[in-house]
Amino acid sequence: MGAALAYGGVRLLAVDGSAYYVVAGFVAIVSGVLLALRHMNGVWLFSALSLGTLVWSLAEVGLEGWGLIPRLDWLIVPGLVLLAGYRFAVRELVGMRRTGYIAATAVPSLLSLAAILVPLLNPAAVMLAESSEPFPRPATPFSRGTVDAPDGNIAANHDASSWTAYAGSNLSNHYSPASQITPANVGQLKKAWEFHTGDLPPPGLKTKQYLNENSPLKIGDSVYVCTPTQQVIALDAASGKEKWRFNPRADAKTLNTGGAYCRGVAYYAVPNGVGECATRILWGVTGGRLAAIDAETGKSCSGFGQGGFVDLTKGMGKFTPGYFGTTSAPVVIRGKVIIGQMVRDGQDRRAPSGVVRAYDVVTGKFAWAWDLGRPGVTTEPGPGEEYTPGTPNVWAPISADDQLGLVYLPTGNAAGDFWGGTRTALEEEFTSSLVAVEAATGRVVWHFRTVNHDLWDFDIGPQPNLVDWPVGDGVRPAVIQATKSGQIFVLDRENGKPLMPVVQMPAPKGAEAGDFTAPTQPISPGMPMTVGAPGYIAERLTERDAWGLSPFDQLACRIEFKSNRYQGMWTPPSLSGSIQYPGSHGGLNWGGVSVDLQRGIMVMNTNRLPYIGRLVSREEIDAKGSRSLNQGGPDKRMMPQVGLPVGAVKSPWLSALQQPCIAPPWGHLTGVDLRTRQVIWRRPFGTGYDSGPMGLKTHMKLPTGTPSDGGPLTTAGGVTIIGATLDQFMRGFDTATGRMLWEERLPAGAQAAPISYVHNGKQYVVAVVGGHQRLGTKLGDSVIAWTLP
Repeated sequence: MGAALAYGGVRLLAVDGSAYYVVAGFVAIVSGVLLALRHMNGVWLFSALSLGTLVWSLAEVGLEGWGLIPRLDWLIVPGLVLLAGYRFAVRELVGMRRTGYIAATAVPSLLSLAAILVPLLNPAAVMLAESSEPFPRPATPFSRGTVDAPDGNIAANHDASSWTAYAGSNLSNHYSPASQITPANVGQLKKAWEFHTGDLPPPGLKTKQYLNENSPLKIGDSVYVCTPTQQVIALDAASGKEKWRFNPRADAKTLNTGGAYCRGVAYYAVPNGVGECATRILWGVTGGRLAAIDAETGKSCSGFGQGGFVDLTKGMGKFTPGYFGTTSAPVVIRGKVIIGQMVRDGQDRRAPSGVVRAYDVVTGKFAWAWDLGRPGVTTEPGPGEEYTPGTPNVWAPISADDQLGLVYLPTGNAAGDFWGGTRTALEEEFTSSLVAVEAATGRVVWHFRTVNHDLWDFDIGPQPNLVDWPVGDGVRPAVIQATKSGQIFVLDRENGKPLMPVVQMPAPKGAEAGDFTAPTQPISPGMPMTVGAPGYIAERLTERDAWGLSPFDQLACRIEFKSNRYQGMWTPPSLSGSIQYPGSHGGLNWGGVSVDLQRGIMVMNTNRLPYIGRLVSREEIDAKGSRSLNQGGPDKRMMPQVGLPVGAVKSPWLSALQQPCIAPPWGHLTGVDLRTRQVIWRRPFGTGYDSGPMGLKTHMKLPTGTPSDGGPLTTAGGVTIIGATLDQFMRGFDTATGRMLWEERLPAGAQAAPISYVHNGKQYVVAVVGGHQRLGTKLGDSVIAWTLP
């Protein structure tokens, strides 16, 4: 062990790192040699090394149990072994006395063990609130959960009996007005029914992106579920029995290339409609189609487009199947169905367009397009033309205000996510932005950019939340926009002006030749950040934060930290490698946040996972034969960014044992009081039960926290229900205090936000439980409902 530490320590010193490992390594070698020679000074030297390491460890990380593990475990184990063999050792070691031997081995080992266990058993990372005031709070300014819809659009709002759009309604708050389930009884939830969709990866499907991310709808007595291959199934809301199913026959080649996923569908009731498709379900189908079917029968709407489908490849030009597709549910407002699309990252500067389009919700006739490269032009391209290639796309869930007639579009990056030297002025202005457009015309009303000259893939993943916000003379209709970059912005949803202050902070300089960095980046200092544990101060990593399960993988992570560029948030990508924190998966991603409109509490599940990114020269890309999707690729090891001077590689910063290179927690669940904007509770979210070193399951509920995908559900009853983590559990929490009150083992991963509704007098919680190949959770095909006895 000493030899390994000394070797690694020399490498760490070479990159200006800590000298401890060199010193400890050589002391361990000398101690081992003396022990081999049966000299008692080997024991005393080992004891001094153990005590010195304990002092050094406490100086580096204090009483932080996870952080102490790799610093002390390599000495605790041999110390206890030596202690157990004291009779043999005292007999063999020249001049060694029993009392001295026991003291030399027991004291440092037991002190070190206590230093680890005491904070682990009393974790400072768990911060729960005391419910010091009655709930619900009277007359809170966030309680308006409905808006007026001039056309009576059902998706504008929802009551306790329904769930009318992906996140509850077009207001997108993942909140249910149902109140039967409370902190007092949530622990009594029992499974009411379980349905199996039968949609599992078929033989021959090569995609590694089989993703169950669907949040169902509930209207009337039906629950509408969408599966990874975009099949839509109607279930009885009380029993879970199948009523009908529709299989759009998604293109198999596109599923292999682009992945299998469906986050949600949309619902529309034709005013005074009767007969075929008076009520209808609409969604995007892999391969480039917008589908509409009768919500009562599951049959295609023959009057919509061509036989129930609109061709979304029209105007897109020629691109490889899977290069673009629909990952999120469309939105229905003012008689239009509005749909964005995902465009694969890092492939080609001339990628498919990020255009957002609207169609007549009854006929499927084209209504308008927001095509960034044609400002002010909302028509389809003419013959021989196409939508502007490479523009920022809208892959995340979108929201809408039926009263204002506005749709809120969270954008991503222009093609070439990690190199911005060739972006147009419009691309610079609208990348990683929230854009408000008129639902009737597609005209841009306002936009707000959350990242300047984005070089980090910080496209906006979380769905905008539409709430009321208190201002000096009353309330204003607001939009809360959480971001992958760790900021949470609050904007007036009529005009886009900040309702919470936004300032520009200086950002690191030094992009690679041909590119540039923005001199400042926007932050919202009055709202909690999600760079690290949610709070007002962004976590900034140091060499001391590098972590592992042993000193050896920790040492390797320390060497990586010192070998890569890191200047805090906004460290630009580099050819030598840069640490990105928050990582590309974000502080928050597409699961978004939930707002309890009665209590004014925002609940969010966040990630604490740095990434390492590196720009790759064109010569290296060509030498490795990496190609874009349109050229027969891509090479999975890198993003070729064809047409740009450099490509890129990115991945979570993991140790050789496939654990994050920073100490747990790696994910949090947090409650924020929107009246005061204070974090009122925060706790590690998820355990290592179904994950561990080298992918081995620990089957222990160690509160490591995990990265998570999917979001929370809050209810008027004061409970938060969420799955989302890498372990297979659904959990219930007291929204006011953060205390966990219910936990149930699941048959697969739960990377989809649950919904809730009241039916026949009973409140149900329903979730798709099918796993997520990209996150590595167990696959399945369950839809599960829980209710009170």
